[in-house]
Amino acid sequence: MDTPAIEAEGLRKRYGDTDALAGLDLTVAAGRVCALLGPNGAGKTTAVRILTTLLRPDAGRARVAGHDLLRHPDRVRAAIGLVGQHAAVDEVLGGRQNLVLFARLHHLPRRAARARADDLLERFGLADAAGRPVSTYSGGMRRRLDLAASLIVAPPVLFLDEPTTGLDPRGRSEVWDAVRALVADGATVLLTTQYLEEADQLADTVRVIAAGRVAAAGTPAQLKDDLGGDRVDVVLHRADELDRAATVIAAATGAAPAVDPAALRVSVAVTERVTALAAVLRALDAVGLRAADVAVRRPTLDEVFLHLTDTQKVTG
Repeated sequence: MDTPAIEAEGLRKRYGDTDALAGLDLTVAAGRVCALLGPNGAGKTTAVRILTTLLRPDAGRARVAGHDLLRHPDRVRAAIGLVGQHAAVDEVLGGRQNLVLFARLHHLPRRAARARADDLLERFGLADAAGRPVSTYSGGMRRRLDLAASLIVAPPVLFLDEPTTGLDPRGRSEVWDAVRALVADGATVLLTTQYLEEADQLADTVRVIAAGRVAAAGTPAQLKDDLGGDRVDVVLHRADELDRAATVIAAATGAAPAVDPAALRVSVAVTERVTALAAVLRALDAVGLRAADVAVRRPTLDEVFLHLTDTQKVTG
């Protein structure tokens, strides 16, 4: 059996009266992307800081790239790359100058440093902007340069702490493409993110963290299935039709629908999507309700996230 790239058991970290981590368990297989999701304060960044040796846990143990976190932190640091929430590159220097600087800090000879910089600039689509000051780069370009800087020594394990926060959709897409390329080359990625779509796009496995613990784990598809399979969404024309439509839909499906007044939408979980859709349409037509839109869809990770974190608030 292959050794996991990241293993953590019972990680704890306390700040005053607050448990940032309350016994976090985590396993990430080599060559995979694992996304950590959770509300602000759930412990995502604390977990990353511990696993990258920037913070010492109060209890628990971990191994990263096969090295014990507490016994051999130097070996862990040599085997990882970290892209934090804020860009680490110098905005006055050009892209090539930044990468050569990072390479020299890693003790690469001057010629090897320049060659490695040029290779990474080409790989991340930044060769044409290599001589420009980073201050002229777009947000997506800066984050790609950040990723390139973290790969100067080609670490097998890469930690990305909310790497696309503040980027526009184009910038996020550029970073996603870069992450996919890294994984295709064999890297293991632990990703924290506030964007549920990002986890859905990139992650092989997802860990939802609430109150410093893992509240749920699985692939994005598994987490959606656990929430109850497909949904039938009915969008009405007027707000005063919502309650009546909800009553009709409940009778047609035998399930309690959710009503979203802001979206003029009634949503219900179903098992047999085609049968349920037909039943809903017949029931609405029978009482003279005309929908603005009707759709069948799977739950989103947003719904999984909200369900799990709301449940944690009630039971935690």
